[in-house]
Amino acid sequence: MTDVGQAVSAAFRDEWARVLAAVARSTGDLDLAEDCAQEAFAVALRTWERDGVPDRPGAWLTTTARNRALDRLRRRAVEAQKTATAARLAYRAGGVPGAEDGAAEPDPVGDTAVRTLDHAGWAAVGPDERDGDLLRLVFTCCHPALPLEGRVALTLRSLTGMTTAQVARAFLVPETTMAQRLTRTKRKIRATGISFRVPPAELLHERVSAVLAVLYVLFTQGYDGWSEPADDAGGAAARRALGDDAVRAARLVARLLPDEPEATGLLALLLLQYSRREARLDLDGVPVVLDEQDRSLWREDEIAEGLAVLDDALANHRPGPYQVQAAIAALHARAATADDTDWTEITALYDVLLDMTRSPVVALNRAVAVGRLRGSEAGLIVLDEVAAAPALATYHLLPAVRADLLLRAGRPEEAAAEYRRALAQVDREGDRKLLRRRLAELSAALPAEL
Repeated sequence: MTDVGQAVSAAFRDEWARVLAAVARSTGDLDLAEDCAQEAFAVALRTWERDGVPDRPGAWLTTTARNRALDRLRRRAVEAQKTATAARLAYRAGGVPGAEDGAAEPDPVGDTAVRTLDHAGWAAVGPDERDGDLLRLVFTCCHPALPLEGRVALTLRSLTGMTTAQVARAFLVPETTMAQRLTRTKRKIRATGISFRVPPAELLHERVSAVLAVLYVLFTQGYDGWSEPADDAGGAAARRALGDDAVRAARLVARLLPDEPEATGLLALLLLQYSRREARLDLDGVPVVLDEQDRSLWREDEIAEGLAVLDDALANHRPGPYQVQAAIAALHARAATADDTDWTEITALYDVLLDMTRSPVVALNRAVAVGRLRGSEAGLIVLDEVAAAPALATYHLLPAVRADLLLRAGRPEEAAAEYRRALAQVDREGDRKLLRRRLAELSAALPAEL
């Protein structure tokens, strides 16, 4: 790749979202903003080769994209004027009642977006305003009126510049399906009048929660990719890249919302979980559970950053679910070995988290913690209390957790039955491999007739 090609690639990585956000805010048209941002980067490849890379690539790209959008909006306005004039003349010629000679004609450059772009002065826009544009874009893509799957896909595409094909591969759906999903989401933005703005104070907390939920779903998609071989045909390599994207997006949101401790808490959680990614798969391509991971593979720099970010979040004394989850992850990160894990504190934190969320999955995780703290039989009692939750009816981790607890309690025959039940419910190949290994190891130790 040439030096100019490298410069454009670097600018795409660093500036895509800001260029898109700036044009989208002024035009209110995400499709138009995407088209013009893409054109700006294509123009950069040609122009920078001739004129050299500008001192401020982001400003150059934003100005170019803005000019493209301005040209298109002016053409639309002129076409609308011509259509209206032709219609008025036809009415007059046909003697249509109500056609008034003095009817005002549309202003060809009177569109609000055109006027805004004309006076924007993008080359002089400072970092605070550009960050504001980014924040508006994030809130728009994550608006709770949009379907969750659409929010996640649109946020990823808008913040990273990934193509529709790349987004589709990351989410394991056909490109046509993803294209339809993105189109429907953008159409709903237009149809419902969702504006590119930061929500008012009374709606901010609710909307921030929606943004963080999208980022966490995005991260989970990426983190799960580290439980599958990177060269598999199911797109694990593409999903792994989502983890990096989610962490970058979480950094952005935490920086843009410094007064929202849950945004900082989410960043801490992602850093602490992501630090373990390279230990999640063994050489045979089988997922490794947390207690059995090689902790020397955990990223110490990300753990240190995650712990520092968590301290910043907790200093606000406004706890929330992401902060509590991050605190649990921090206790695992601080333990030198699995045996050093502070299960007393983890169980207490799960009590707090369960009070906050009333989530059956949290209750399931709490049963694991109780089993480690008070013994497997105690864990089984807690597990039985939550097993009837409808949300867990087909969740393979329910029988898998019960199998682990039964095995620790010295009840291998019952454990084998639960592993078989989990295998019948699992839908991910990595988890299937782990369950098969567990069952094979257990079956080898059991009497032949079992």
